[in-house]
Amino acid sequence: MKNNNWELVNAFFDEHDLGDHHIKSYNDFVNNRIQKIINNIYDNEPLTLENGKYTVKFGKVSIKKPFTKEADGSKSEIFPTEARLRNLNYSAHMYLEMALNEEGEEENELEEVYIGELPVMLKSDICHLNGLSEEELIECGEDPQDLGGYFIVNGSERAVVTMEEIAPNKIILERIGEVEERRAKAIVTSINSGFRARISLEYKKPRKSGVFLRISFPYVPGELPLVILLRALGLATDEEIITAISDDFNFQMIIADDIQVSESSLKLDQKEMEGMDKEERREYLQRAAIKYIGNRVAKGMQEDYRIKRAEDVINRYLLPHMGLESERRADKAIYLAEMTEMLLQVIHEQREPHDKDHYTNKRLRVSGDLMEDLFRVAFTSLTRDMSYQLERSISRGKELSIKQAVRSDVLTENIKHAIATGNWVGGRAGVSQLLDRTSYMGTLSHLRRVVSPLTRSQPHFEARDLHPTQFGKICPNETPEGPNCGLVKNLALMCNISEGSDEQEIKDVIEKMGVLN
Repeated sequence: MKNNNWELVNAFFDEHDLGDHHIKSYNDFVNNRIQKIINNIYDNEPLTLENGKYTVKFGKVSIKKPFTKEADGSKSEIFPTEARLRNLNYSAHMYLEMALNEEGEEENELEEVYIGELPVMLKSDICHLNGLSEEELIECGEDPQDLGGYFIVNGSERAVVTMEEIAPNKIILERIGEVEERRAKAIVTSINSGFRARISLEYKKPRKSGVFLRISFPYVPGELPLVILLRALGLATDEEIITAISDDFNFQMIIADDIQVSESSLKLDQKEMEGMDKEERREYLQRAAIKYIGNRVAKGMQEDYRIKRAEDVINRYLLPHMGLESERRADKAIYLAEMTEMLLQVIHEQREPHDKDHYTNKRLRVSGDLMEDLFRVAFTSLTRDMSYQLERSISRGKELSIKQAVRSDVLTENIKHAIATGNWVGGRAGVSQLLDRTSYMGTLSHLRRVVSPLTRSQPHFEARDLHPTQFGKICPNETPEGPNCGLVKNLALMCNISEGSDEQEIKDVIEKMGVLN
């Protein structure tokens, strides 16, 4: 049995390295995600100038392996050892195909423009050390036992630490206080191309004549009665709301109470409603609900603007992972109805609330995911700077040149600064850290570190505890003493992080099987 176990361990390490998760994730970022980010930004908001007179078109991105420019203008390949000794950045040069087209003119051909430098992870696909044998590594001045998986910025080695977070796009149910208090919450962290929206649905007994179910989401001040939001999403009539949420009579009574109370907030004209047919009534109720939300979002503005703003907030900031188009509203309404039923089941003890510390409800964000967030913000600020430079040239009557409009140091500095200081987008600090070189074991440990985002100053006893679901995933012993205990963890030796897959592929398979009509 003992021999078999060691054979299994050897077989695992023939295929995987201890720093594999960083390198695989970074390779995916370089090979697929960078192009995806550029396409997404261009698809959502094409770069236009002078009210659409000029448009900037983006093409394919290409990345050249690291080289350095000397003072005399000559170029030479740079290897990690040289970058360490000369306090340089070990980074790759990025080029993007672009064209500036004028309305009514023939479209220009795409030309390659240098957009900036991208720090290179050692041993990744775009690193010179990738695929070298032990002898070749020694020739390059590298330790053949070194795992890679870190960056070199200004000559210092920096590792991006794996971040732990609550699983996105998943309903998490939690009870507030004791069972007798009858208070609970359903939370979804909805993520769409970098934007995170926290949607929180709470059930609590109202103090006076108020509603039981209230929902909050970004860009809407305070909490909204759930019933009003469902009306705005298209479940306009009382019957549609009640039947969409549940078949359980007790739950239906709670919803019916909420509907009655919230009707007074909508200021409905009962006389006017009496003469309407079913479809007119639906439209009237939906419009009243959208007006109510508009008064919250854009108070004191003109009615048309308030309605437009309310619709925009619902489309963009309510469950953005389900889509930003207005056609997705019906699906969002059904999702919220399901979420409501789950919440009411927790209140009536028909369903257990979720355990936040269960590892099924967590996800790890590795280097590639964190670099993706960073690149998206850096590239957005590059496009903004580009349009500013072009507009300046237009106002001065100069000839427009796309190459001169791109200031490559905008992207380079944004990314370099974050990795050099550890201050990441979204206000997080300590995401990248100086690689521990006290000993070889220290380096291995640092590359497999997992950090929780919870504050160190509060007790968080449950979050710090060793949870049974961490078995085989998280090392039970390796965690620091003191305030970081249980919040800074390390991956188990044979833990392998699986990658997320495209949900559309899964939907297609389910449809092919005929499970969905």
